[in-house]
Amino acid sequence: MNSLATSSTDLKSSTVPTNLTGCPINTRPDSELVEAVQTNCHIADAAHAADMTLCIYLLQMREFYRWEKGIAPLQSIARDALGLWLSERESLWTQLEALPWRRVKVGDVDYEPFDVAGINTALKPQGLIYGAGYTAPGRASFFLAELISAELRDGRHIYVSGQEFARSLSSPPAALSGAAIFLRQASLQRWLWEKYEAWTLRRPEGAFKATLQAYGFEDNLHLALQTMAQAQAETLILHELGEAQADQLLGPDWQEMRLQLADRRIDLQLRSVRDLLADCWVTLPALLDEKASPSLHFWFSNFEGLRPLYFPHLAHAYEAWLHGDKGLSLQQAVTMGKTHWQRVCEQVLQLYRTKGSEALEPIRSLLAEPAQVLA
Repeated sequence: MNSLATSSTDLKSSTVPTNLTGCPINTRPDSELVEAVQTNCHIADAAHAADMTLCIYLLQMREFYRWEKGIAPLQSIARDALGLWLSERESLWTQLEALPWRRVKVGDVDYEPFDVAGINTALKPQGLIYGAGYTAPGRASFFLAELISAELRDGRHIYVSGQEFARSLSSPPAALSGAAIFLRQASLQRWLWEKYEAWTLRRPEGAFKATLQAYGFEDNLHLALQTMAQAQAETLILHELGEAQADQLLGPDWQEMRLQLADRRIDLQLRSVRDLLADCWVTLPALLDEKASPSLHFWFSNFEGLRPLYFPHLAHAYEAWLHGDKGLSLQQAVTMGKTHWQRVCEQVLQLYRTKGSEALEPIRSLLAEPAQVLA
């Protein structure tokens, strides 16, 4: 697990590629390998695509279509072609949804698909990286990509990938898996383009516009988003290191609780309070120590969902920083949040440890109680 020294980590981006789609490799991976990984991606998508809201589903499917067809960001998509592809993909899912996972063959060895360490040991000479895990309880995700760089920080292996050869519908830009952190640069770049595209609909003031301005988007949009992806890869890595710190603080019972309760709304609440704990322990202290203004704007551009409802004081502190208090209010809010969110997480765990599967409603009440929210 990472130590508290993580909070003073330099905000470096030298290990991250600079091209938009990830650095190409000389040869594509073995087609049988790509097919096996992509089949598992389809099986996972077939099982869980229906869990999304219609809006999120359509947005992710459009982005997935762009990736699969090699369509550049902001390039128009033929509506008829997209509609036909959607129908064909849903038909494929119907055929695959009841199938077991495919084993992943590398060379002459077949691997169980969640043997990430074994598969990556075999793939390393090929300059490839493989990921498999769960983005939510029971919701699997896979990818196969070019390996850009690898480093060891605070006992964690950090892998940065580029061009992706197989992926699931949901492709988080960064993830903590066991003792490893995976930063998917291609997914991060696509995500930033999507955020930009959504922002252009109304061009509101706020943290995302401030981030864009910090990278000179009005002069050269492509270069700005490329540079942003390079720099903000470190912000995502810091968050995953914070997740590792949260794992150390809360222990294995936290993940067991999420699996046992298996309630979508509760899981969203649990992830929100744990994210706040991770960022108050690691991400925000690091950004404040480094006076990384663009990264702070970027972090607050993603401060959404339940988190601002749970921690409105943090948004007020950001406003104070914008008005020139030199980060004093943010420092105070983060220090307060570090203690508060650890206490809330421990209270949640105590309810689970004493009540087991019957803790669902008490936890729901705890996380809805105004006294538990920092105003």
